[in-house]
Amino acid sequence: MKFSQNFTKTSKTVSAETESINAQLLTRAGFIYQELAGAYAFLPLGWRVIQNIESIVREEMNKIASELHLTALSPKERWQATKRHDSVDVLMSTKAANDIALQKSTAEYILNPTHEDVITPIAKQYVNSYKDLPFATYQIQTKFRNEARAKSGLMRGREFIMKDLYSFHVSEENLKEFYEMAKERYVAIYEKLGLGEDTFVTLASGGDFTEEYSHEFQTLLESGEDVIYLDRNNNIAYNKEIATPEDAKKLGVNFDDLEKIKASEVGNIFPLGTKYSELLDYYFTDKDNKRHLVWMGSYGIGISRIMGVIAEKHHDKKGLIWPKNVSPFDYHIIALPDAENIQASEKIYQELGEENCLFDDRADVHPGEKFADADLIGIPTQIVISKKTLEQDSVEVVDRVSEKKELIKIKDLKINL
Repeated sequence: MKFSQNFTKTSKTVSAETESINAQLLTRAGFIYQELAGAYAFLPLGWRVIQNIESIVREEMNKIASELHLTALSPKERWQATKRHDSVDVLMSTKAANDIALQKSTAEYILNPTHEDVITPIAKQYVNSYKDLPFATYQIQTKFRNEARAKSGLMRGREFIMKDLYSFHVSEENLKEFYEMAKERYVAIYEKLGLGEDTFVTLASGGDFTEEYSHEFQTLLESGEDVIYLDRNNNIAYNKEIATPEDAKKLGVNFDDLEKIKASEVGNIFPLGTKYSELLDYYFTDKDNKRHLVWMGSYGIGISRIMGVIAEKHHDKKGLIWPKNVSPFDYHIIALPDAENIQASEKIYQELGEENCLFDDRADVHPGEKFADADLIGIPTQIVISKKTLEQDSVEVVDRVSEKKELIKIKDLKINL
């Protein structure tokens, strides 16, 4: 993509109300636009990052489940059936237009924050025999939460993008087997996202989903909203919210001996058991034609939240520093403003591939501004073309992380990158 074709612009400042680092940097770099508190538009550069994150998540999820797309709206009766209509305090709802006109309130719809209540009736419609179990399905979709105080940029919003997967099983044992398999896929995802080294499987309370423990994936982060007790020797952590004396006894853990550190949740998995199948009357028949409740699991990853966490974790005083796998482009071509430089850069841009490069082709912008924009946007590899480099039939390749500079012959560029 050429810089001149990107309708968004970078900026030096943002609103004083923008407190979080991720919102500040992503807004200044032209990745996101705040529509209202807790709701952001993803601009061309930002949407490419979202798509890259989704691609990594899909690659791993497709190994264990099939993808679908569920409705964002559901009737309130779905949530009443699972007894969550009044217990979940972040539900957003709306009423049908004809009912509003008639001053009736019979048709109320929920803007789903999650889809256990929606997918279970669908599964019940199609899968009723042990022969068709287990199975798992997932989606990537915009979700809604009526947060009392949306804050922290993309890390806590009223509108967000999430991957949610649901699994269905004939037994607790079979659920546990899949649960561990899903956990492994999650670990692989965070490795590919550039978060693996600092992301830990974390024991947490079951919350609204289950009375038993669940597992979160927490990334160490100074600005994180959670506090975890980290056991590096055993590569596991415990959310502070479950760290009671009773938990310590039950788990055989002395929390005082562990590292207490701030972190941010980037995913969670829940063993739902038979909670929803019992509430929604979902049974399967075994080979002897006997009926049993279906066992279920739920597995979530906040796609847009991860973008915010990466921005918080991978930046410096100059701007963003994207891990290669999620960067909007592989290369940022910076042509110093001269006709010859821009012409030579155009050839390099075509050779490396338009889809792989952000090409700063602006002829009326000072070099210092181009370099500042490149550092703010944070593409990991910068390619600088100037009169000086062209005299040597070369370009200057700059590593955004280490700031190491290397002169590479143009003819050898594709080989060395």
